[in-house]
This record gives sequence, C-alpha cells and structure tokens, in this order.
Amino acid sequence: MSWQPNRQSATTLQQQIIQWITAQVERGDWVAGTKLPTQRQLALQFDVNRSTVQQALEELKAIGLLEARVGSGIYVTHNSWHTLIQQTQPNWQTYIETSLHKPNYHTIQLINDYEQRDEMIRLGTGELAPSLLPIKEIEASLQELSFQPKALGYSSPQGNEQLRIAICNYVKKRGIDAEPQHVCIVSGALQALQLIAVGLLEQGSIVFQESTSYLNSIHPFQSVGMQMMSVQRDKQLAQTLTQRKRQAVFYAIPTLHNPTGDVWTAQEKRTLYEACQAARIPIIEDDVYHELLFEAPVPPIKAMDSSGQVLYIGSVSKTLSPGLRIGWLIGPTTVIERLADIKMQTDYGSSAISQEIVLHWLQSGKYDQHLSDLRQQLQQRADFVEQILQEKFQEVASWQTPKGGFYIWLKFHQPIVDKEFFMRLIQRQVLINPGYIYNPQDHHHIRLSYAYASYEELWEGLEILYECAVKSMDFY
Repeated sequence: MSWQPNRQSATTLQQQIIQWITAQVERGDWVAGTKLPTQRQLALQFDVNRSTVQQALEELKAIGLLEARVGSGIYVTHNSWHTLIQQTQPNWQTYIETSLHKPNYHTIQLINDYEQRDEMIRLGTGELAPSLLPIKEIEASLQELSFQPKALGYSSPQGNEQLRIAICNYVKKRGIDAEPQHVCIVSGALQALQLIAVGLLEQGSIVFQESTSYLNSIHPFQSVGMQMMSVQRDKQLAQTLTQRKRQAVFYAIPTLHNPTGDVWTAQEKRTLYEACQAARIPIIEDDVYHELLFEAPVPPIKAMDSSGQVLYIGSVSKTLSPGLRIGWLIGPTTVIERLADIKMQTDYGSSAISQEIVLHWLQSGKYDQHLSDLRQQLQQRADFVEQILQEKFQEVASWQTPKGGFYIWLKFHQPIVDKEFFMRLIQRQVLINPGYIYNPQDHHHIRLSYAYASYEELWEGLEILYECAVKSMDFY
C-alpha cells in the first residue's frame, strides 16, 4: 500500500483519502468485514496529519461505508456494496421528497392500486361501469368518421375548431352564450384545474371551497403553493370573501356535488355569484355531472355571468368515456389564450382522434340519445342500492335519496370510518371511498357509488359493508 495523496491537486487531502478508501472497497480489495489499519498507520502511510485521516474516516462512517467497533477498530461494513450504489446513483428519494407536487394521501394511493384488481368490489369508484359505456356505438363511430390528414396532426392551441363550435352550440342548452374563442379543449376536468393553478394564480393565493370537497382528494392547487380555505355558504359568506388579503378564486360543484351529491337551487347559485362579484373573486364552476341529473337541471352559474367572472368546466369523462380524455374550459378570451398556451407547452394538445369522436357524437345527436339511456340505467341502479339501504342500513346509517350522478353520501351514526375500517373492507375485497379523503375530520361518511359495480357485486359488497359497520359499532 504505497499510495499517497497529491498535494498539488485542487482536491483536498481529506477528499482524496475518502476517494482512495472508497476505491479499495469498490474494487473488492477491502471486502465487507475488512479491518482498516489504525489512524496512526494511515497517517504515516499518507504522510498527513492524523486529524486529516480521522476526518476522512468519520465521513466514511457517516455515509455507512465504514463502522467502528468498540475496542476493536474500524471495519468495512457488511452493507458497503449497497452504500456504494447509493453513492454512485442520484439520491432519488431526496429528489422525490423535495419535488413540487405533493404525494397523494396513502388511502387514495391504495384506492388507485386496488381499483386495478379484478377481484375487488368497487363501491366508491367515480366512473361508469364497462357495461354502461357505449363501446359498440363508439366502434361504429370510427367507421363513420372520415379523417382529413390535417385533423390527425396537432390541433390548434385551443383545440379542434369544429369541436369548439359544437360545444358552444351544446352549452346554449344550459343558457351559456360562448364563442369558439372562449373555449379551450382540455384532457379532462382535472387538467383544466391544473392549468388554472399554474396559469392564473400567484403563489399563496386562496382557493375557497366547501369543507367537504373533491379538491381535498387531489392536489392541483396545493402543489403550487395555494392556500385551501373552507367556507360556509351562509349570510357571512360575502363578508368572508371580502376580508381576504390575497388573490383568490372560489371552486364550486353546484350540480351533483362530488362527493355529497348536493344540488344547489337557483337562488343559492345567485347568492354565491353576487358575493363573489362583490369581492371581485372569479368562480371555477365544475359542471361535469349535470347531464346525469335525474330531473331537469337548473341553469349553471355561468348562465348568469355577464362579466367573464366564471370559468366553466365540462367533460365527457363521466358520461361517454373517461378514456377519451376530452373536456372543455369556457372563459374570457384572454384567459383561454393564456391557458391554451400553457397546455401547448405541456402536452401539445388533446388527442385528435378523441376530439373527432366527441365532435361526431355532439353533431349527430348520438350524445343526447346516449345520455337519455344512461340516466335511466343510473336511476335503476340508484333505486336498487337505496332499496338495500332501506332494508339493512337504517339502524346504522342515514342518507339522502340521490338526485342523479353516481353517488350516495352515506353517513354512519357513529364515527367508524377510519383507516382501520377502510383496510378491514379491503381484506374482504370491498373498496370504498372514505369521507376523510374529502374532509380530514370526517369519520362518518363514505362516498357510495352505484355506477360501477354490477348488481351482484353491489348486493354482496353492501352485505359486507353492513357486517363491518355493525362490528365496528360494537366497539362504541
């Protein structure tokens, strides 16, 4: 062992010693368990002060390559090879932990995982069952479409112009007056929220919402530094909004709220609009469920908007196919141009083929016919589930008859809905969406979906849910 550090090098003596010892382990000259020479011997060999050797060894012990054994000396650790791999690769865990986007709640990560398993009975899933998707009709549409070469290339920043025209005509039924320049095609409603978060708001902005909210289960605003603030839609709302000290928006799902299923009255919509107007706060109106209302819908907030205050979000993900990834955002031209520019920087436009399919369905009348059939099937499923609830659950829970959409907001009489309850159901192969993912303080509710599981699965899953609920309540 004749190596000595180079005193002419720009690298410090200590760092050179660290590199040399590391190389001995990498080459296998010093295998796991090898005892190193004493500090005095190494200092003599390297012709350096003993303190320099000591500092180098301390650093190697800190990273886990070496270990000190009391009364014996310093040794190469048995996990030295793993330590070396960590030293030669980027520390990905540090990158992950310090990244901008927040991780999902562990419960939601588990939901996303278990939803892919065929053996699970999915009682919380927010999508249509495969049997409710118009698969054959969509396949037939592909035969009916005639694609122009340009249509299969990148679309304009705001999306397929013909589709934007068709959407303008479609939303007129909702009382919304819009021109193509007011529309941006997005890859689902979630992308619309992400674009708003990064394209319109400064860090620290306030996002007002109801205390139980879909936004609490995702992080498009939180991950870019926004403050989420829950408010009550009461007489003090206008005062609360006016007293804010930061830039702000109000996020609302007035029709078939996710997860509660609430439907606002026309007066409730008017009250919120006027309160936000007085405080000069924009409204994000998420209206992706309105087409699934069992009765005639009340016009949206956007229909009363005369000043471009409301950003309106629609989508076919809840009605036609989530896999098409087509939604739309309607707002003032300057806002739409800004968000379309950001969208082009991130994905260069939504799927051209998906846009053509949605255009065909809107123009041909297929979409309206499909919605009529779909509402009938969802009504039948809702009636089926509510009958089971009336027969078995009245002693343990309460609920409101669903007005449409996918969900029943089931409230247990006791606060049994915790992580343990969630996991116990998974063990019985039943997957739920617990209320605490929408409101961290909520341990009474689950979002019960009648839209995905088959009738047989709904019956079996609700039997298991009832058994677990009764067992949990026995502890109270």
